[in-house]
Amino acid sequence: MSDASAVPADLSFEDALSRLETIVSRLESGQAPLEESITLYEEGARLKAHCEARLKTAQLRVDKIVVGADGAAKGLEPAEFN
Repeated sequence: MSDASAVPADLSFEDALSRLETIVSRLESGQAPLEESITLYEEGARLKAHCEARLKTAQLRVDKIVVGADGAAKGLEPAEFN
């Protein structure tokens, strides 16, 4: 994968999902020529992986919420990300 085709690391989940939805609609319409369909599919696969990584990061952040004895959230612990 070349740098030009990489998903920007700072692309938000919402923006990536919106682009992915656009790609899916274009592919489902059947109107894209074969080469464009392949390119769109490849971009969609990268966006899907990006969205999954963003969701995993969000889940780890939620998992790091520190809960006090009364069951109320009392703060956050920094999460370790690879």
